[in-house]
Amino acid sequence: MPDRFFRGHDGTISRAVRAFPLAGLIVAALPALVLVVLQSGDPLLVSLLTLALLTLLTGALHEDGLADAADGLGGGRDKEHALRIMKDSRVGAYGVVALVLTFALRAAALAALFRQDAVTAALAVLAVAAVSRALMVAHWRALPSAREGGVAAGAGFPEDGARNVALFTGAAVALILLVPVLGLPKVLLALVAAALAGFGFTRFVARKLGGHTGDTIGATQQLSEIAMLATLALAA
Repeated sequence: MPDRFFRGHDGTISRAVRAFPLAGLIVAALPALVLVVLQSGDPLLVSLLTLALLTLLTGALHEDGLADAADGLGGGRDKEHALRIMKDSRVGAYGVVALVLTFALRAAALAALFRQDAVTAALAVLAVAAVSRALMVAHWRALPSAREGGVAAGAGFPEDGARNVALFTGAAVALILLVPVLGLPKVLLALVAAALAGFGFTRFVARKLGGHTGDTIGATQQLSEIAMLATLALAA
């Protein structure tokens, strides 16, 4: 496939980010299928297997970002110190706690949905994958790069139109998939919770770092995923 399909007019992924929610759907398809195939299994075990497969398929990319962001934002004395910590490949206490919590909260929420109905849980995995990646784009677009030579800076900057398409696509996917099984009020509540998590984290990062990094982009995906899954589980 031609390289220009993935790149924007300036040679970056500034336009291609509009496809992130659809990419999330593709990545989440197999893990969602696991929930349906193993619907007679133990809810927590099946949920953990689903998350393990999802993590394997993404190469733990977003989890790595969450861990690094937690270490930097939690342990950094100032911007420069935080950025140095986030660049370090080692995982500190904040990162370990963040990883434990993200897996625990997502597994518990997914298990709760699975107990209600395996198909509902599978649809939730697909919807959350799309919405969380749309909010990842919104975080990326909302802030300048925190470091000039970072990975995110080198990849480019999302265009307004691409961000809007990503957000619309993510919301549309969630409504189409989840409203028939959970109803409009619950789905809207979950979307609001995901948006609040994403934009709240963006404001926090703006105060701490003055801009985004690849790690904070990944962390936004994880936090909005947790918020949406937990809300769906609690409201179900």
